[in-house]
Amino acid sequence: MKNVLLSFLITTIAGLSTLLGIFTVFVDKKNRERLISCSLVFSAGIMIYISIFDLIPSGVKYIFSYYGVFTSILISLIFIIFGFMFIKFLNSLLKEENSLYKVGIISVIALIIHNIPEGIITFMTTTKDVKIGLSLSFAIALHNIPEGISIFVPLYYGSGNKKKAFLYTFIAGFSELLGALLSYLFLFRFVNDYFLSFLFCVTAGIMIYIAFCELLPEGFKYKKWGTLLIWMFIGLFIMLLSEFIL
Repeated sequence: MKNVLLSFLITTIAGLSTLLGIFTVFVDKKNRERLISCSLVFSAGIMIYISIFDLIPSGVKYIFSYYGVFTSILISLIFIIFGFMFIKFLNSLLKEENSLYKVGIISVIALIIHNIPEGIITFMTTTKDVKIGLSLSFAIALHNIPEGISIFVPLYYGSGNKKKAFLYTFIAGFSELLGALLSYLFLFRFVNDYFLSFLFCVTAGIMIYIAFCELLPEGFKYKKWGTLLIWMFIGLFIMLLSEFIL
């Protein structure tokens, strides 16, 4: 494996860009309710885009190397439903009464699961081709910023504890490096298209649940629906724009 140290560095930077989402709280201190709601629906837009236009197509593509179109779609759908039900089950175990804080905790779990395979892919890609790895890590860094918002904002305003919110956001971002470490130590020998398809589709199911069942309902408690819809579509548009840039 070539470019090992550089691959670790690139993967780490992409993962820790999650921490940039922290600076959201310094933008609009006066209108806390609007900041929280807009941040949540903006993050939901990002998650919806990643799930529908990135993770699911990638999952179907990887599993297509084993099966035909219909079977690949069916298996991918089963994986997506599994991810959806898995995070729903974890949500039912959380007894936290503060709904905003609960959203933050669920986002942490989801993004750790999401970032580990992301770290695997970024690391493995960079070891093979640094140029492609840099482009991939830049795209990942872009969408990690709003993912950081989806963790830090609800945790900070739900608990009032800035250090705890920072720590959880850091852990979620740092989990990308964990994926790189797993790749380097042993996973690169065993990772195949079927495994990647499972990870992508399960993560898509998790993110769909968080976006539609947690982030959007919590965000829309702020009654300005027009403003919130605009911010959700801004999230979608930013991800779409990043595809053209890269």
